[in-house]
Amino acid sequence: MPTLFRFLFIIGVIVGAVYAGMWALATFVEPQERDITVTIPNARLGK
Repeated sequence: MPTLFRFLFIIGVIVGAVYAGMWALATFVEPQERDITVTIPNARLGK
């Protein structure tokens, strides 16, 4: 059984590291706001 506990511990550490990385990105990285212009063809506007 010690190998099962070791495996679960390693998996838990990896999952924790991924979760911490996602939390850090969501907390510290701010997206840049910018204007977007989308051209719509006249055929799609309706009749």
